[in-house]
Parts: sequence; C-alpha cells; structure tokens
Amino acid sequence: MFDGLSETALLRIAIGVAALILFAVIILSSRRKPGQGQRASAPRGSRERQEPTLREILEADAGTGDQDVAVEQGELDLLERTLAGEPVPDRRPAASLPGARPTENFDKVVTLYLAARAGQAFHGPDLVVAAEKAGLVFGHMNIFHRLVDNHPEQGPVFSVANLVKPGSFDMASIQDLRTPGISFFMALPGPLPALDAWDAMLPTAQRMAELLDGVLLDEERNALGRQRIAHIREDLRSYDRKQQKWDLRTTR
Repeated sequence: MFDGLSETALLRIAIGVAALILFAVIILSSRRKPGQGQRASAPRGSRERQEPTLREILEADAGTGDQDVAVEQGELDLLERTLAGEPVPDRRPAASLPGARPTENFDKVVTLYLAARAGQAFHGPDLVVAAEKAGLVFGHMNIFHRLVDNHPEQGPVFSVANLVKPGSFDMASIQDLRTPGISFFMALPGPLPALDAWDAMLPTAQRMAELLDGVLLDEERNALGRQRIAHIREDLRSYDRKQQKWDLRTTR
C-alpha cells in the first residue's frame, strides 16, 4: 500500500493519524456524560503499574489550548488518498541533508510513540539533548534520523518526528518548543533488514523515554509491553523471510 511514497508523504501520514486520534478524543469528550470515562480503581494491594494510552494523554491536554497537534485539511486529504491507494504528489526537498532516502519503494511502516505524561509536555532543548544522547542525527525534513554507520547515503534506518504540526523541529525556535509527544517510524524495506532496524529503533525509543520520563506506546497507542514487542519482532522476522524469497526470485 505504501509503494511509491516519499518520506514527506510518510511523515504526513504519521501526523494525520495522530491528528485523527485527537479529533476522536475531542468528540468523545464533548459527548461524555458525567461519571463516564473514569478509570476503575485498582484493587487494593495491587502493585501493577497502569500506563496511560496516547488517547488518555491527549485527552488530558485537549482543551487547554497549549498544544497545536499536527492537522491540516491537506494532511487529512493526503492520508485519505494514501489509504485508498491513490497516488500522492512527491514533495521531496533536495536530498543533500542527512536522512534523505535514495528510494521511495515502501510497503510497510512500523511506528512507535513516545508521549509526555498527562499534564506535561516535552521541551525542545530536552528533546535535542535526548536525541543526541540516543545517537540520532538532525537532518532531512528537519527531523531526526538514525543512519547506517559509515553509510549515511543509504538513508535512515528510522526517523523521529514531532506530533505538533508540521511534524518537524524548528531549531531557530527550539527553546520555545512544547510538544505532547514524538513518533518513531521506519519505512520498509530500508537500508537494514527489518528485524535489525527494529533492534536499533526500540532501544533508542526506550533510551529517550528514560531520558525524557515519557511513556512508550505501540502503534495502537497502548503501553508497549513484552508481549507486544515479541509480536512485532515475529512480524518483522516474517517480513524479512518474505523479502529474502523475493530477492532470490528477482536475481535468478
């Protein structure tokens, strides 16, 4: 479904999905009756920690006016066209910055979210420091990337975008940046096998979650647990096997 998409289109898709989540939260909040939506209290003596979902985090921030979550009619139109399998325009900037992808043939995107805790936000300078400590490079499309060691020309292993429109990080005003979260996404096939790319992205996301005291979520906006991690790894292992079979057929 993602064949022929540029990195800009992929970034807009990630932004559009986050925006649709926020819209749903606002609509549900406006229709909620008194007493609805409250969490059931954990049984006394239970020590299991319940992490909030991205929906709950954005719901806590909705209506404060402090966050302008990424959404424009153009992005929503682009998302709808992409999901419908229609061609999308190529709006690539010059491929001279770190993170530019030499190919646009994608068929799978894997996404993780790192969200600030309810009532809080990530600050721009803290994000930059955390990204540098996690080994990310600022570049193409004004977002962060993990590049292949000694081979940056192969494009990003994965990228990190802002959930606040337009999805990029403006370094000229980074001191004033406040955002409810960021997204990690890798487009496949990429410069590394899918499983290797995941084994690079997951520790980076976990490291940034630790540095920023954020909540790491899967693509369904639920807390990322061991079972979900194992499922993603198995899915990517299967993807790699299919890619190897395809490569063998095309090289014969």
